[in-house]
Amino acid sequence: MAASRTEAKQMVERARIILGCLEGRRVQQIAREGGTRPNTVIKWRQRFVQGGLAGLRDAPRPGARPVYGADFRTQVLAVLETTPSAGQACWDGPAVAVKLGGSVHAVWRGLRQEGICLQRQRSWCVSTDKEFAAKAANIVGLYLNPPENALVISVDEKPSIQALERATGYVETDNSKIVRGCKSTYKRHGTLNFFAALQMATGLIQTSATTLIEPRIIE
Repeated sequence: MAASRTEAKQMVERARIILGCLEGRRVQQIAREGGTRPNTVIKWRQRFVQGGLAGLRDAPRPGARPVYGADFRTQVLAVLETTPSAGQACWDGPAVAVKLGGSVHAVWRGLRQEGICLQRQRSWCVSTDKEFAAKAANIVGLYLNPPENALVISVDEKPSIQALERATGYVETDNSKIVRGCKSTYKRHGTLNFFAALQMATGLIQTSATTLIEPRIIE
């Protein structure tokens, strides 16, 4: 290690100190030849005696204490449960930082750790009803445990689907291959509404396509 060209510089210097000690040279002489202080020689000599070569490695350091820890993240979450400041529809990072008197970067970092994105746009198919979970639980419970002698049917609709007629056929390409083609033009036949009813007990699906939506169709 003392003659290594790939080891870290400080490790080479420490190894040379240990070699000097093993050769019986005095501390003052080793410090003078290595361009260091006697206390440094004594330190690494003791570390080598206690831990061998592993003792010459730098000991783990705790590092600086975080300025914004778990308590700050708890405060951020608590602020999000309150009403936003006047003139704001919802909380954002800078507003939370001003409210807590902290760094906006620390706010965003804490939100990322909690998996919260304040600016994310939610899909239209996600209900915003505050009682959605309770309502959904009733429906799911009906599927899992239907009443005795009852027929449970799940109905879904897909309204206003365009009925398009496209001309299709087979064409020959430049390399003499025959492929199925489809014209870019098409003929409109209005819109259709598709319905599907799933019988939960049997798995049977009944379908229907109509041009109008009427209550009796569901019945």
